[in-house]
Amino acid sequence: HDVRVAVERVAAAQHQGMLLVAAQDVQSAARLEAELHFFLAGSDLQVLGFPDWETLPYDIFSPLPELISQRLLTLHRLAEVRRGVLVVPVPTLLQRLPPRDYLEAHTLAIEVGDTLDSDRFRRRLERAGYRCVSQVVAHGEFAVRGSVIDFFPMGHNEPFRLDLFDDEGESIRTFDPDSQRSQTKVPRIRTLPAREVCA
Repeated sequence: HDVRVAVERVAAAQHQGMLLVAAQDVQSAARLEAELHFFLAGSDLQVLGFPDWETLPYDIFSPLPELISQRLLTLHRLAEVRRGVLVVPVPTLLQRLPPRDYLEAHTLAIEVGDTLDSDRFRRRLERAGYRCVSQVVAHGEFAVRGSVIDFFPMGHNEPFRLDLFDDEGESIRTFDPDSQRSQTKVPRIRTLPAREVCA
């Protein structure tokens, strides 16, 4: 196994594009990704993981939102990363992926000071697959309370609170989904679609 990691490390360093590494299963992919992160630390090579849905085709359960979030973030980053390693479990290679133009059409960047119509923003979130809830606690959810919009974008580890003054984004903060308390201010945020399938 150590020899395989060493070979992949050398191959990634010499290759001028993205290197796809197919792992036997989900566990092997996670272990290999962690080892490559360790051995390639400090280099300019990116290590990306693309997780499996971890559901069977006939399951009535949907994939976990956290997995969908990581998958969408990886797909988004693939358009920007020029050199690196993409680790994918073999079963995941059989799954269909959304087209790039779908991701681009439903990706939205918001900065403090931007003009933003709350009704239009809400409709855009709904078209991208976000669910309107009374309190945001999980990926793919949003809530509107007057001039405050809470939402948990895919590709992020924490939700955000957007405060509007009229139609201007006055502030963007992270917040704790358990206590619902605002935390760190951020200058901008990027939202990805909440699902992989086109509506």
